[in-house]
Amino acid sequence: MLLFGAIALPLAAAASYLWEGGSMLPLLSLFFLAGGLAAVLAVAPMGRDALPALGVRWVGWPPLVLGAIATMVLSIAVSRIGPSPEGVDDAMRMVREPHLFLASLLVFAVLAPLVEELVFRGLFYGWLEGVWGPRVAVAVSSAAFALAHYEPAHIVVVAPLGLLFGWLRWRTRSVLPSLFAHVVNNGVAVMAAAALGV
Repeated sequence: MLLFGAIALPLAAAASYLWEGGSMLPLLSLFFLAGGLAAVLAVAPMGRDALPALGVRWVGWPPLVLGAIATMVLSIAVSRIGPSPEGVDDAMRMVREPHLFLASLLVFAVLAPLVEELVFRGLFYGWLEGVWGPRVAVAVSSAAFALAHYEPAHIVVVAPLGLLFGWLRWRTRSVLPSLFAHVVNNGVAVMAAAALGV
């Protein structure tokens, strides 16, 4: 984890500096690419053990499908009762721009979930579980995932999803169900925003 931090922080700072004052989508793209690169570089010295260290293990289709359904139900419930984060509203306005739709879909529904799951449910969860066990790993990785969304309203909205993703990681011993659920959830949100203006 220290190696990840040592790699990720300078990469993220460089990305932010390069796009200071620029539009949100390129900045987010660089930010997530920096995080993904840092995660890969952090486990690269492990060789063949790198993918298992990130929790990349095939578990079959049922956990993927059931995890995605549970995530959609929870996401809809939370969005109905929770606050509407300003950052999410900004992102959804961007998605509604026809010339930005494909790029937004790629960033919000593929790149962001991939990097967040590899970092929080892969690298961070695996390290925590090895040191303090699965309960601490689920709780702390979920809290870190929520806090990484920085806006208070966004933290409240994603905290339940983080716990579900952490539970999926613990229950299946794999990052793939939470990754699939995260991609489906974000993809549906982006497409709904573009198609329905919601």
